[in-house]
Amino acid sequence: MSQDRPTLPPVRLHSDAELARDALATPLLTKAVRLARWAGPETRVGAGGELADEQLPAAAQALGLTDDEDGPAYASEAWRTAVDAGLVAVHDADADADDTDAASAYGTVSAGENLALLTSGAPQDVLAIWQEALDAVHADAIAPLLDDLTEAIGADGEIDYGMLDWDPEGEAEFLDGVLGNLYLLTVTDGGAGDEPVPLPALAASMIVPDDMGQPTDEVLEQVSVAMMRLDDQFQLLEGIGLVEYRPVDEALMMDEGDGTDTPAPAVDEEDVSRYGLVKLTRLGLYGVRARLLESGVDAPAVGDLAEKGADTLLDGLAHYPESAARAETEQWLARREPAAAAHELLLAARGADEGGPLRRLRCQQALTLVGDQAEHEVRAVLDDAELGGLARVWLAERGAADVPAPPETMIFWLSIDTIAAQLDADGESEELRGLVEGLTGQHSGFFDAAWRVDHPATAEVLEAMGRVHPDKRVAKEARKAAFKARSRAGA
Repeated sequence: MSQDRPTLPPVRLHSDAELARDALATPLLTKAVRLARWAGPETRVGAGGELADEQLPAAAQALGLTDDEDGPAYASEAWRTAVDAGLVAVHDADADADDTDAASAYGTVSAGENLALLTSGAPQDVLAIWQEALDAVHADAIAPLLDDLTEAIGADGEIDYGMLDWDPEGEAEFLDGVLGNLYLLTVTDGGAGDEPVPLPALAASMIVPDDMGQPTDEVLEQVSVAMMRLDDQFQLLEGIGLVEYRPVDEALMMDEGDGTDTPAPAVDEEDVSRYGLVKLTRLGLYGVRARLLESGVDAPAVGDLAEKGADTLLDGLAHYPESAARAETEQWLARREPAAAAHELLLAARGADEGGPLRRLRCQQALTLVGDQAEHEVRAVLDDAELGGLARVWLAERGAADVPAPPETMIFWLSIDTIAAQLDADGESEELRGLVEGLTGQHSGFFDAAWRVDHPATAEVLEAMGRVHPDKRVAKEARKAAFKARSRAGA
C-alpha cells in the first residue's frame, strides 16, 4: 500500500476573526500598541531603534508600571516589539545636525503603517502583524543569556560575540523543534489535545534518543539544562500569546555549585506540575503552524480542501484521523449542492491505482453525510464494477427499497477493495483482524474465489490476511491463495 502520509495531522483552527481578537489581547502586543500611540515628535531612539534610557521611565508610566521596579525593562521590551511589528517607524538622526546638539545623536519616530491596520485592517492584517511580533519575540528567546552578554562586553563597551558560546542557528532549530513537538502532541488524535504538557517530557523529546531505555546521567543533565532554557523562553512566548505556561517551581532548584540553577530531572507524577506545564493557545496553534509552513513542513488545516475538487479531497482525506476527515468533508459539502457533490465524489472514487481503495472508502463515508439527495447519483453506479458494491452498501444502510443483489464477483471484489483500504489507512490493525475473521467465517470457500478477483491489490491483501488471521490453518490458506494470485497476475 502507499506509504505517503502528511507530515503532521490536520489542525482545526478557529476563525481569523477570533484569532485576530486573541492577538490584539495579548499582553505584549497590547503594551506595544500603547507605546506606539504614546510616542511623539520628541521621542528619541538609539541607532538600533531602542528607546533612549532617559525616556524609559516615561514609557513605563505610559504602561501603568511606574511602581514596578522592572517597569523600564518591560517598557523596553514592548517598545522593541512595536518597532519590529511596524507599529512605529524609526528615522535616523539628522546627519547635518550640529554635533554639539545632544539630540542629534538620536533618531526620531513616527507612527508606523501597521498601527492603523490594527484597527482598520482585516483580521488577516492583524494576524500578519502579530506574526511579525512573534518572530521578534522568538529572536529574543534564542538570544544569548544576559549574564553571558555581560561577560562578553569588552573594554570598548562592544560585545565580543566570539567569546559567546552561542550558536544562533542551533538555538533556533532547538526551540522550533520543541514547538513542533508540542504542536504534534496537540493535534494528534489521542495526544495531549487541550491538556498541558510537562516541561521535562517536552525537553526529553528533543534530547533522549528514541531507542534509549534508561537515560544516562549525562543525558539527564542535558534535559535539566534544556528545561531551564525552555523555562525562560516559554515565559517570553507567553507574553505574545503563543502558549499558556506554568513556570518551574523555584523551590525545586538545586545548587550544582557551578553558578547555575538546575532542576532535578526525576519527576514524581504527583508533582509534575511543579516542573513546568505548557500548552499551545488557539493563537499558538495558528502561529506555530505558520512557522512550520514557512520552513517547508506539510502542516494541513481543516478547511484547506474545501474549495478543491473531489479528487483532491478524497486523496487529501486518505490519512486524516476520522474526526478531522468528517469536519473537512462537512466543509467541502457545505459549498456544493448535494446531488452535484455526490456525482463528483463518485467520479473521483474510481481508479485502479494504489490510492483507489482508500478513495472509495472516504467516498462512502462522505456520501453518508450527503443524505437522501444523493440516492439518484448512487443508483446510477449500481452496475459499475468499482462502485457497484459501494453503492449497494450505501443504499442498504439507508433502508432503500429495490436494491438489486450483487453478483458474487462484485461481493469478492468489494471485500478485497475494503481490506486494501483498511490496510492503507491503518495498517494491520485489530480492526483489520476482526474484518478478516468475519469475512473468512462467513464464506467457507473465501480463498478459493478470492485469488481469482481481478483487483490490483488481490495478492497483497491475501498475504496480509495470512499474517493477521489467528487461525494457522486459515492463514496458510490465505498464503496459498496469495501465491496463486501472483502467479495468475504474472501469467
